[in-house]
Amino acid sequence: PPESLPLFPFLCLPRNCNSRAKNNGFAPGLVWFGVQEEARGVGRLRHRRLANLIGYCCDGDERLLVAEFMPNDTLAKHVFHWENQTIEWAMRLRVAYHIAEALDYCSNEGRPLYHDLNAYRVLFDENGDPRLSCFGLMKNSRDGKSYSTNLAYTPPEYLRTGRVTPESVIFSFGTVLLDLLSGKRIPPSHALDMMRGNNIQMLMDSHLEGNYSTEEATALVDLASQCLQYEARDRPHTKKLVTILEPLQTKLEVPSYEMLGIPKHEEEVAPPPAPQPPQHPLSPMAEACSRMDLTAIQQILVSTHYRDDAGSNELSFQEWTQQMRDMLEARKRGDLAFRDKDFKTAIECYTQFVDVGTMVSPTVYARRSLCHLMCDQPDAALRDAMQAQCVCPDWPTAFYMQAVALSKLDMQSDAKDMLSEASQLEEKKQKNSR
Repeated sequence: PPESLPLFPFLCLPRNCNSRAKNNGFAPGLVWFGVQEEARGVGRLRHRRLANLIGYCCDGDERLLVAEFMPNDTLAKHVFHWENQTIEWAMRLRVAYHIAEALDYCSNEGRPLYHDLNAYRVLFDENGDPRLSCFGLMKNSRDGKSYSTNLAYTPPEYLRTGRVTPESVIFSFGTVLLDLLSGKRIPPSHALDMMRGNNIQMLMDSHLEGNYSTEEATALVDLASQCLQYEARDRPHTKKLVTILEPLQTKLEVPSYEMLGIPKHEEEVAPPPAPQPPQHPLSPMAEACSRMDLTAIQQILVSTHYRDDAGSNELSFQEWTQQMRDMLEARKRGDLAFRDKDFKTAIECYTQFVDVGTMVSPTVYARRSLCHLMCDQPDAALRDAMQAQCVCPDWPTAFYMQAVALSKLDMQSDAKDMLSEASQLEEKKQKNSR
């Protein structure tokens, strides 16, 4: 899990990550520190069954969460609003199992509460595999509500107390099972009446046309019934959900995209260990970044010094305060530590320089980004590289450093795109200087 969650500059979001940003409805007056802490807690979770949180953004009144991009819509789209084909039975069982795994993981990691679990919270990744959105792990702090759906689908204890409990999440999981069984929204009370009357056939989705195992359907109906019990204490634990659903899995050899009826994802199964540059690298920096040669990058940053900080060293007489002298002294100590490869000291000194805020230096951000990479802190490295870009939007070095950080975060496709963009900017810069 990442040690820290990247704070993305708002203007940099659209061009930097193949990810999804969501305004989570945080109240403008809410203490942002508390939201940060909650986001960092959720950001520490990492699981193949989650659409993981990879960052957040605070810009004016904007409060955005940034998660892994899931390109193949929601369970609601595939179950309620499908166009060409409905989800086949084996895929529905797979969805139930994977979401149960996600909930069990979150529970084991100390995050048992999930707000407003429904078919819109289940997303499908590039391979068609179902994942649980991380956004439900963050409480909606605008109005204090945890359920936005019709009250008929809300856990009874929430209606009484207004509080979400781990058992409330199980109830909501039961409503998702009803969606998978019926292909439509059925109020839990109505569904339970049908179950008590053994009207399972009436409950099942008619679009399945009988293409399902009666034994498996009965097991899923029974599990849904357990989850929808009025008394919270009578509902199963997440561990039991996984135990019951695992043996129901079939067609294990068939990939999800095939059962979902979507095209196969064409990205390489085994991405290259480093982003690939254009066929003819434009500079030593491009070559060093493509090789992930951090030592070479450090040498280049030392040799270029502060040549790219246009105007950042131009200070008026009035600005030469003691604070300014202390700030420049901190940067000087950082430069010496950076040259001597004492990266932890360099981070401390550059942070002193940045925190004063009187001068803004893209080079300092780039250097501190490399220091974070040398200290195995790619999240912080990406954040600094993005800050360098915000200070100097067309500076190739900022893009090169992002490419390296993204590659370290195993986001190879984004790293490749960023490296290509850096090379194009560098080529444009060279043409303009001729």
